[in-house]
Amino acid sequence: MTDRNVVGQPGVAALSTRAVVTELFHHHYRRLVSLAGLMVDDRETAEEVVQDAFEALYRHWPRLRDPEAAVMYLNRSVANGSRSWVRRRMTERAYVVPDAGTVTSAETVGMDRSQRAELVDAVRQLPRRQREVVVLRYFLDLSEAQIADWLGVSTGAVKRHAFRANATLQKRMEAWV
Repeated sequence: MTDRNVVGQPGVAALSTRAVVTELFHHHYRRLVSLAGLMVDDRETAEEVVQDAFEALYRHWPRLRDPEAAVMYLNRSVANGSRSWVRRRMTERAYVVPDAGTVTSAETVGMDRSQRAELVDAVRQLPRRQREVVVLRYFLDLSEAQIADWLGVSTGAVKRHAFRANATLQKRMEAWV
């Protein structure tokens, strides 16, 4: 791969595509792996989805209309890649006996590890559409209209999935107290 000059990005016109994508990688990799991890079952798959997103960004950089939108491109690419992976997995599971279980380990500020693991497990147990709405709403902080656009559903459907997901998660969290 050869380096190309970035066109149209204020303050970094002299930087190569490789340098800009590398900088984006250093700033957003962990957050994007966390996003993908909430939608897929394991960290390795989440990392693979994120790496694919960065590779696609690098390859398509010359066609990116607004270099300032690169972070949104990555967010959407990771969300869509995660959704595709989940769809493929669902198809595979229709023909293969499911695994005995998955081990999750992650930490967040203000929550101890066991509660974090229980919350992640609870989110993963939500139906696919509810899980997608929860991750897009509370992790990427997208509006209901944006989520509806991403998922190709109405805003009413987004509200309904969010309400049901929140009710289910609230019941699980009440058991912790």
